[in-house]
Amino acid sequence: MSYPKSEVRTTIPLFKVFMAPEGALMPRLRETLYSGQIGEGAQVVHFEQKFGRLVGNEQVLSFYSGTAALHTAVMLAGARPGDEVISTAMTAEPTNMAIKHAGAKIVWADVDPKNGNILPESIAEKITERTKAIMAVHYGGVPAALEKIRAIAENHGIPVIEDAAHALGARYGGVPIGSHSEYVMFSLQAIKHMTTVDGGMLTCADADDLRKGRLIRWFGIDRQAERTSVDVEIVGYKYHMNNVNATIGLVQLDYIQEVIDRHIANGRFFDRELKGIPGLELCAWDPQAEPSYWFYTVLVEDRGRFCRLLAEHGIGHSQSHRRNDLHSVFAESHCELPGLDDFYGRMIHLPCGWWLSDEDRQYMVDTIKKGW
Repeated sequence: MSYPKSEVRTTIPLFKVFMAPEGALMPRLRETLYSGQIGEGAQVVHFEQKFGRLVGNEQVLSFYSGTAALHTAVMLAGARPGDEVISTAMTAEPTNMAIKHAGAKIVWADVDPKNGNILPESIAEKITERTKAIMAVHYGGVPAALEKIRAIAENHGIPVIEDAAHALGARYGGVPIGSHSEYVMFSLQAIKHMTTVDGGMLTCADADDLRKGRLIRWFGIDRQAERTSVDVEIVGYKYHMNNVNATIGLVQLDYIQEVIDRHIANGRFFDRELKGIPGLELCAWDPQAEPSYWFYTVLVEDRGRFCRLLAEHGIGHSQSHRRNDLHSVFAESHCELPGLDDFYGRMIHLPCGWWLSDEDRQYMVDTIKKGW
């Protein structure tokens, strides 16, 4: 099928916000807004329960942002000033800012040049007596090699924090991302698979961490206790979610599986149709990983020319994230990362979301097959 350039008018965006239909959302939102209860209340509790069923772990805490959820996870893991957290530089900056918020030092592990995920072998080399946690990002919705990462962590008695901001709906070993590790964070920021305008969720493996997390997210105060008699014993934050965001989330959950299924269908289409194109390599991952394809990553030769081809044909694309080890704020963690050098030098992200029609994705494939 040919698409004359003169007919290309609309850019296919790399990201697009999904919001539930107005008729479903607005009555529920109006009810909450004028209920007199817009802070943290029943809707938040209901949302946590319903979200927990989606990710296979009902021990869930909601937050006003994914970053707040990650900071809480780092604190629950016991990381303090002078401690170390092994992390990846191939991620959005908030992943590693959360470690900085806790006062811990970031130690970079290298990434797998085939997919950008943190490399288990590199994690093993970076563990010291000061290591308090391992931060594993499921980059682009592709689950990291959790079996190997967890084996290393368990051997050293170190908890794993999964940053699943890109990976809602992904699975590993047939099990939804959300229940493999001590802590798993999901982002509900505007352009993720699912949004509550902003927000974050944290699943915990241990019920005691769930209790501590509730204290951390609300000034160290037990909201169930009598306010005038409660004793605050720890430093906490104003990290809680409110009923307004939770109401949006409750409605969004009625539609999210269809959204995720479309991301996955588009990703698998590209897995088949982009294979074997000269100058383009598909990412490869752990055989137990089932991605939810937040975006679709390819590794290309002559990335500049490739990006010009996409731009000329109205196809959104981006590297999306600056490798974090290039930021001055993380300078103390500098080290050689050859796998990241390889991946970062070739990768580019393509649209893969629910907004792509069958015609859109075929157009993308046909355009790329023309060569650059």
